Amino acid sequence: MSADPSCLFCRIVAGEIPAAVVLDAERVLAFRDIDPQAPVHVLVIPKEHHANAGALADVDPELAAEVLQTAAQVARDLAIDASGYRLVFNTGPHGGQAVDHVHAHVLGGRPMAWPPG
Repeated sequence: MSADPSCLFCRIVAGEIPAAVVLDAERVLAFRDIDPQAPVHVLVIPKEHHANAGALADVDPELAAEVLQTAAQVARDLAIDASGYRLVFNTGPHGGQAVDHVHAHVLGGRPMAWPPG
């Protein structure tokens, strides 16, 4: 899929909006969340626009796997892999998705309560 010029994350990928980039790969980008919910809170996105996790999995399962692999790499790079981390995909309005561009939240650096909140 191509970029959506009205999409915040597509604009970050295009360099139009600055972001604190943690990892920049060919098809995936990871950057720090501007409203962190944990000491480590990184968003991992495909550079192509896909509305949500289900849409991405349907059309490009290999790219969906790259998003997961990148999330694991971010956890290793930021040294939260051994202690544990939370990986979250919010999908749709009832799922709490605020930006209609699939993104994984990598959260860690503290114990994560369950249920969240």
